[in-house]
Amino acid sequence: MTNPPPPGNWTDPTWSAQPSSPAPDPTLVAGQPVPPQPGPVDPYAPDPYAPDPYAPVDPYAGAKQPATQPMPGYAPAGYAPAGYPPQYPGYGYPQPPKTNGLAIAAFVLALIGFTSCITAPIGAILGHVAQKQIRLSGEGGAGMAKAAIIVGWILTGFLVLVIAGYAAAIIYAIATSDNSSSY
Repeated sequence: MTNPPPPGNWTDPTWSAQPSSPAPDPTLVAGQPVPPQPGPVDPYAPDPYAPDPYAPVDPYAGAKQPATQPMPGYAPAGYAPAGYPPQYPGYGYPQPPKTNGLAIAAFVLALIGFTSCITAPIGAILGHVAQKQIRLSGEGGAGMAKAAIIVGWILTGFLVLVIAGYAAAIIYAIATSDNSSSY
């Protein structure tokens, strides 16, 4: 293969009839042979990265212990600290919010109101106060506060009906009594 001469009488000192270098070999990349493409993988071939199952085992490997015990939370250089690793964010269950103490007290007082109706209105009022605290602080216990309000006011309503019934019975007894007593 030769190159054509330059046009006209002008001569190029770098031009020659022969190419300056041979054509590149398609089987070479940067002067190195091209590696063959990988073929199908043999599923029964041994894993070259697996540990050698026939390697000798040191029977005393577990018996080696340091002369002194390290302090808790301290790990010698090159070793990981003892205990569990820190939990990564986004894994596991989130921690529930702290329950409002006033909501717990209101719920307990409202439930005690079943035996003595006197504590039921106190539980209902504390339930209202606990709901306001929960809205402002973001604590847990909104369900308990609401239950204390409902149970407390229902039992307070029963207490009012019972007192009204006793008052009506007393008024009826007084109105129908015979005041003519003869001594």
